[in-house]
Amino acid sequence: GMRNRRQRTVGKMPARRTQAPPDVRRSGERFRLLVESVIDYAILMLNLAKVGRQPLSREITSLNVVLDAARQELAPECSDRRIDWHIRDLFSAPCDPGLMKQVFVNLLSNALKYTRPRDPAVVEVGQTTARDEPVVFIRDNGVGFDMQHAGKLFGVFQRLHKARDFEGTGVGLATVERIIRKHGGRVWAEAEPDRGAMFCFTVGPATR
Repeated sequence: GMRNRRQRTVGKMPARRTQAPPDVRRSGERFRLLVESVIDYAILMLNLAKVGRQPLSREITSLNVVLDAARQELAPECSDRRIDWHIRDLFSAPCDPGLMKQVFVNLLSNALKYTRPRDPAVVEVGQTTARDEPVVFIRDNGVGFDMQHAGKLFGVFQRLHKARDFEGTGVGLATVERIIRKHGGRVWAEAEPDRGAMFCFTVGPATR
């Protein structure tokens, strides 16, 4: 009868595709990335707000000690890469060591990211002076950027490179700017396309 014919017809039908069509997969991937971006946005905005509310706990701090702690935290990112580190003596300054460690983590992570195409990557950390103030600089041999876009660097969710080339949300440098400003310091950058970048900041008077 009709039921038997339907069963025979169904039995002759090819097996259903278990893989979604490409356009469906692309839509699903876009949705997943959107959800992840919203979550990242919420977390990072909370972190920025926390930096703004957190009172400074200043103490005379060796910036080399803070730098070493930041490098240890980032060690997993360096395990499968050839990186030439050039670490100079830094000064000590009255600052919040926890927040200053975050500054170094964010700036070093930025240098490691944008030197990824280099073998070896070269990252130099040292000190100089500007306007009679001691300055910390972090210089790399990465992809650099055009200085005409430098004004966007420290804005929340501002990016100077395509997301498909380098991951990230652009909040790390905004956090650096907020922490340094909270200390009464300044932060800026210098770069050339394909010739590396240098980030500089001040934190107050040096004690040595």
